[in-house]
Amino acid sequence: MDVKLSEIITVTSLVKKYDNKFLALNGLNLNINQGEIIALLGPNGAGKTTLISTICGLTSITSGKIEVNGFDVIKDYRKTREIIGLVPQELALEPFEKVINSVRFSRRLFGKKDDNKYLDQLLIKLQLFDKKDNIIKSLSGGMKRRVMIAKALSHNPSILFLDEPTVGVDRENVKNFYKTVNELNKEGITIILITHNLSEATGEFTHILSIHNGEAVVKVIDQEDED
Repeated sequence: MDVKLSEIITVTSLVKKYDNKFLALNGLNLNINQGEIIALLGPNGAGKTTLISTICGLTSITSGKIEVNGFDVIKDYRKTREIIGLVPQELALEPFEKVINSVRFSRRLFGKKDDNKYLDQLLIKLQLFDKKDNIIKSLSGGMKRRVMIAKALSHNPSILFLDEPTVGVDRENVKNFYKTVNELNKEGITIILITHNLSEATGEFTHILSIHNGEAVVKVIDQEDED
């Protein structure tokens, strides 16, 4: 008997046109099920970052509709934002702040009460616990990336977006990064990883999707098809 998976993200006829008339997204449709881990591929300028920015409520929608766990991203902005964690491509960290204080501050931004036990467990999971009292400036590039993930997960979201997360990360740390991503997914977090590097998009993905010219998302690889 087939088990019907519940959709956690539904994008319907999404259009995004900027003031300069550039059409970044053109009637895009996408359904992502709860618990999936997706690799979203496409060349620079294809519309990947615009897509996640609209889902996360960071960019306005020209037309169409986006629902996150059944909530409209415009009408129910606060509810949808609490469900989502976002790790942007650029590192945006407070260089002279301690790791734990930075992560704790991100949690408070969502109106969450302090939960030292949860945050300690999160830092252990991301191999940052022994660095919790270090200032961020002293960390390596790979560790700073993990701090970004910790900040994105600080408020217990059920969806995690990762935009080009391995840029500037050496090969060994890339392997460790994907190991961490797969572990987070096994714990029930739906993960959408955005990349333009097909060679890196391997692992325990539910499937790999491709976006081109903002027009369509096409399934490229489905692991069930490989069995």
